[in-house]
Amino acid sequence: MQLDSKSASLAAAAFAAALALPFAGNAAPAPVPQYTVEKCYGIAAAAENDCQTATHSCAGESKQARDRESWVYLPAGTCAKIDGGSLKKG
Repeated sequence: MQLDSKSASLAAAAFAAALALPFAGNAAPAPVPQYTVEKCYGIAAAAENDCQTATHSCAGESKQARDRESWVYLPAGTCAKIDGGSLKKG
């Protein structure tokens, strides 16, 4: 059976998608680091958050940078040193 390049590309993409499917269901909050942490709200870059909010369900899904509802883990005592960082949501 001969496949042209378009068919071969489509077959390869379908195979890759089938392999990745089991991993898509494993989206979850980021694991807690092994150091003393605090949750710092309002400083995460878009898609770099460690939490879920009312608008998304897991880490890495924030659509807006510096979202006041999204947080990231930081070493304890660091958040207050960052412009815009807050230990409280919103």
